[in-house]
Amino acid sequence: MLSRREAMGILALGAILTGCSDSFAGTGVPGDPPAAPASFDAWYYAGAVNLYWELGPGWNEDSFRIYGKRITDPDHFLIAEVTNCSVGACTYRDINIVEGVSYNYYVTAVSPVSGLETATDYSIDVEVPNFTPPPVPTALETVALDEALYLRWDANARVDDEFQFYRVYLVTNDGEFLLGETDSEGFLDQLVSNGATFSYVVSAVDTQGHESGTSAVAAGTPRPDYAAEWIYAYQDRPQASGFVFQESDLTSPLVPGDSPNRHFRLEADAFGWWLVPGPSAQVNQQGFATTALKCGPGADFDCVDLKVAPATGYSPAAVGVSPQTSYVVRYSAGGGWRYGVIRIQLLGFDQNDHAIMIFDWAHQLQVDNRNLSKVADH
Repeated sequence: MLSRREAMGILALGAILTGCSDSFAGTGVPGDPPAAPASFDAWYYAGAVNLYWELGPGWNEDSFRIYGKRITDPDHFLIAEVTNCSVGACTYRDINIVEGVSYNYYVTAVSPVSGLETATDYSIDVEVPNFTPPPVPTALETVALDEALYLRWDANARVDDEFQFYRVYLVTNDGEFLLGETDSEGFLDQLVSNGATFSYVVSAVDTQGHESGTSAVAAGTPRPDYAAEWIYAYQDRPQASGFVFQESDLTSPLVPGDSPNRHFRLEADAFGWWLVPGPSAQVNQQGFATTALKCGPGADFDCVDLKVAPATGYSPAAVGVSPQTSYVVRYSAGGGWRYGVIRIQLLGFDQNDHAIMIFDWAHQLQVDNRNLSKVADH
């Protein structure tokens, strides 16, 4: 037997509900009144009064009539007729209601043979509240991850004492599609692919099912990122000193330091460590102090990342690098530029006294898209 809430998923507004199981067919005698509907209940949710009942014992293909009235009215009137129920659970939604008004309902079973009508043993009062939704969520933003997008927004909807949860929608050319619900100001969409842009809106819902309008649209473009990569200095191990931004972890990003395909290589001398761009690449001459490659889910409140690549300041010249700093490299592709970021964790030496650099990295697959973490205008 379905629960009352589960049964709401199979209701149809107006009259006709489909699919009654033959196992509920009774053996009523012609001329006898039908069995009264059982387990009758009614409640308000999301702009409608929801009615629920079950088939009475000996049900014999009886139809049902729903009666209702404002509690201030003297008489009930017929609202709708339901000719079938599904698997013994009957439901109906009355949306012709007014906020701030209380209503009274009962249901009858109608014999298809005698035409006799039997009502539920009782009627139910339902108080309809004011249709006031929570505030619209604000400051929706996306954080670009590898094969995922993390959405976050402000908690302004929680000023409503009846706030309950949020709904997250994917925005497409065909409309908005519900992705899921959450009771926190964050949502992780893992049904995305790198290099494609996805748009979202968020709404807030209260305990009465009232849904706010949707937030402003936020878009995001997931891109590859990797942690704890390392390369050697060209002077120490030239075959493991070059780097190429990759789209997949199935391909090693390490190449020889003199490879014409390299996006950069590492060099080291008495004056420090240097990032040297390859033939088709340029490096931004400014380093950016950061605490992480990206400030995504679970990041510290004071997390600092490089969200958008600079528009200017790129050069084929080498740049000196430091730990806990992010650097942007761009390389020619598709008639424009692809932008990548590396964040250096460590500059040091291995057991053979070879200079190494350990770093995290990410790069945007869309040509001329400078968004490295959070989506922003570019």
